[in-house]
Amino acid sequence: MGTRQRLFAGAQLQQLRERHGLRQAELAARLRISPSYLSQLEHDDRPLTPKLIERVASLFPLDWQDFRGDDTEQLALALREALADPIVAVPFAPGTIARLAEQQPAFAKAFIALHNTYRRTTQRLEMVDEALTLDADEDARLPWEEVRDWFHLSNNYVDLIDRSAEALAHDIAGPAGVVSTEGLCRHLLEAHGITVAIAPGAALRRYDASARVLHVAAEQTAPSIRFQIAYHVAATTLSAAIAQITDTAPLRSAAARELLTIGLANYAAGALLMPYGAFRRAAREYRHDVDRLALLYQTSFEQTCHRLSTMQREGERGLPIFFCRVDMAGNITKRHSATRFQFARFGGACPLWVVHEAAAIPDRIQVQVAETPDGVRYISIAKGLVKASGRFDRNPRRFAVALGCEVQHADEFVYADGIDLLSERAATPIGVSCRICPRPDCDQRAYPPSDQQIAVDLFRRGVIPYEMKS
Repeated sequence: MGTRQRLFAGAQLQQLRERHGLRQAELAARLRISPSYLSQLEHDDRPLTPKLIERVASLFPLDWQDFRGDDTEQLALALREALADPIVAVPFAPGTIARLAEQQPAFAKAFIALHNTYRRTTQRLEMVDEALTLDADEDARLPWEEVRDWFHLSNNYVDLIDRSAEALAHDIAGPAGVVSTEGLCRHLLEAHGITVAIAPGAALRRYDASARVLHVAAEQTAPSIRFQIAYHVAATTLSAAIAQITDTAPLRSAAARELLTIGLANYAAGALLMPYGAFRRAAREYRHDVDRLALLYQTSFEQTCHRLSTMQREGERGLPIFFCRVDMAGNITKRHSATRFQFARFGGACPLWVVHEAAAIPDRIQVQVAETPDGVRYISIAKGLVKASGRFDRNPRRFAVALGCEVQHADEFVYADGIDLLSERAATPIGVSCRICPRPDCDQRAYPPSDQQIAVDLFRRGVIPYEMKS
C-alpha cells in the first residue's frame, strides 16, 4: 500500500471556525485538542491526523465536503454516512472509519455499495407494497406515479441536466450574476430566434411555433413569469440532454416519458435560475434562510425550497433536506427526502405535522421539532402559500410547503435558532400516515394501524379512538 498523502487544511479549518462564529479555544474544545495545537493546524504547521479528520467530519459533515483531500477522505466520508444508518447501529471509535477507508478501501467501497443497494431496494419494496394494496397489478401505476418514483429513486438529482443548466446559466449571466428575465429573453432571441411576449392570457405559457413567439401570461408574479421563460430556455437549449435521459429511463408508457420530459425541463429551469455551485455556497452562508435566498435569486418561496432539496451532487452535497407540498385536503403533491424522513405515498400525512396548520395560516413560517417512530428528530418548517386566480369567480389555490432536516444539522438551519433541541418535551411525535404509524397512544388517529388488531369494548370509550389488543 502506498504512502498516504498528509492533509494540510489550515485555510479550510479557519474558514470553518469563522463560519460558525467560534473562537480558537471553542473549536479546540470541540475537537478535544489544545488551542495551540489548533493554531498550528490553521497555519499548516501540522497536518490533520486520522482521528482529527474523523472528529471534524463527524462534527461538521457539510463543511468537511469542502476540505481538500484525497480519495481516501472522500471514501471515509461516504462510509461514515452509510454507517450512520440506524439499521447498522454499531458505534465506531474515533479514527476507526478513517483507518478502514485507508487500509481496506475495497471493503469500504463494497459496504457503501451494499448500503446504497439496500436503500434502493427498500424504497422499491415500499412502492410495490403500496401498489399491491391498491391493485393486484403493479402495471396499474399511473404515468405520473412512474415519473414521481423515477425522481425519487434518482435522489431528486439529475447530474447531466444540473451541470448543463449550470453551464448555461454561466453563459447567460456570467459567473457571479443572477439569471435575469431580460437575459433569458435575450438568449431565446439570439440563440433560437424566439421572441417573448408578456401579456394577459388564458395560458400561463404558450409557444407559437409558426410565429416563433413565446407567450407568457402577465397575471403571474414576477418569479413565476421568470420561471416560465426559464422553462422554455431549458426545454429548447437542453433538449438533447433531456432526450438522452428520457430515452433510457425504465418507464412503461409513452405518457410517462412525456411527463418525464416536462419534469426534467422544470428541473432544468430551477437549476438554471439557481446554479448549483453558487446556490450551494449562498445556502451555506445564509444558513438555508429561504426568504434571503429567494430575494437573492429572485425566485419564489416554493421554487427555492424545491431547489434546496436537489443539492445531491457527489462530493458537493448540500444540507440533507426533505421537502413537500401539501394541499388543503392533505394530499402530498410534491415530495422528496434526502433524509430518513418518509412521506405517505397515498392519502394524507400525519395530522400532527405542522404543515397542516401552515396551510390554514398563509404567509407565516411555522417551526416544529418532530420525532418519527424510529426516534429520529427533525427541525421542520412549513409555510402556507396562496396562488391567486386573478378573478373573483375562481377560488385561489391554497397549499403549504414544508422543509426540514435532522436535528444533528441544526447549526446549518437558521430556523433551529432559539429552540431547545435536547428537551424531551420539545418534540412532537409524528408518523408517516395513520395506516402505517405504529404509535398506539395517538389521540388524533384517522385510521388504526393496518398491521395490528383493534381492541373492541362496547362499554368503554377512551381518549384514543382506536386501542390495540395487547
